[in-house]
Amino acid sequence: MKVPGSVNAYRRKIMHFITKNVGSSQSEPEFNANTSVEIKNILIIRPNHRLGNQLLLTPVVQEVVNTFPDCEIDLFVKGGVAYPIFENYKAVKNIYQLPKKPFNNLFKYIRCWFQIKKRSYDLVINGDKNSSSGRLLTQLSKANYKVFGDVIEDIEEKHEDYEHISKYPVYNLRYYLSKLGFKENNNEVPTLNIKLSDSEKEAGKLLLNKIVGNDKKTICIYTNATADKCYSETWWHNFYTRLKSEFETSYNIIEMLPIENISKINFKAPHFYSKDIREMGAIINNTAIFIAADNGVMHLACASHTPTVGFFSVTNKNIYGPYGNGSIALQTNETTIDDWMRSIHNILQ
Repeated sequence: MKVPGSVNAYRRKIMHFITKNVGSSQSEPEFNANTSVEIKNILIIRPNHRLGNQLLLTPVVQEVVNTFPDCEIDLFVKGGVAYPIFENYKAVKNIYQLPKKPFNNLFKYIRCWFQIKKRSYDLVINGDKNSSSGRLLTQLSKANYKVFGDVIEDIEEKHEDYEHISKYPVYNLRYYLSKLGFKENNNEVPTLNIKLSDSEKEAGKLLLNKIVGNDKKTICIYTNATADKCYSETWWHNFYTRLKSEFETSYNIIEMLPIENISKINFKAPHFYSKDIREMGAIINNTAIFIAADNGVMHLACASHTPTVGFFSVTNKNIYGPYGNGSIALQTNETTIDDWMRSIHNILQ
């Protein structure tokens, strides 16, 4: 049974209203020199099925591993993309997956909640402050310490990038732990990372070589996105034409195709298609730069540690923008194609 989008939107509004104050009454932890704080078993919650949202969870997972090297982590997510994303994270022991469409599999949905409810943790982290089910599950879970993810003014004033969806859970965790007596951590926030192995990177290099057939560095574009984040065929045609005139002499230009196997430039560039997230990441890892609109594959490029240019028109680049490894976010309705080309030149140089 397919639930209409309007019903889902209404459901989300009701759930947000019901759960918006969940956890708000919980006071900050207080440091006690006579009490030993031991954190080993950790639950991280991010019940969203989209590829990008689960990739955006990787920085806080890395932060937890860096802070507690011997920890064991359970993830509570939705859908099936978490397995390939966290395949090489040895600390991740269990991945609890809510069905993508709860109404179609209500029994499995309820069973996932009970699986978490019967376990005990030292620390629970809600990875999305706007997730009603995430806040509710954090409240219901059995744990000594809980980070609900609320906006904290002290952190907001200290970090200008606190708004970013993958950074604020890290900042909140650091703040919470400092209140427990842990040493303040001022390191850079971890970048997105799917932890590609050397063998995966080498396989990606071989696949890329088959596509381009030469030793020139490669620019990879991805022309698809969801809903109004997707630019038109005319927009992409103009961009691709300009990109070729600027870079074709020195670089290969290829297109990665989406799962729908479509192209906004009518397949004019050499292209490749894969449904394997890690294979896609391995090929991207061997390119010089990845260019796309705001979407999950843009975040996959970041997590593959390739310089990424993200185009934004309707979503907030301060919240969802690519970062690390020279990546940048460009607001296309406030800049020109000349600005975009200069930014690409700067990254490639």
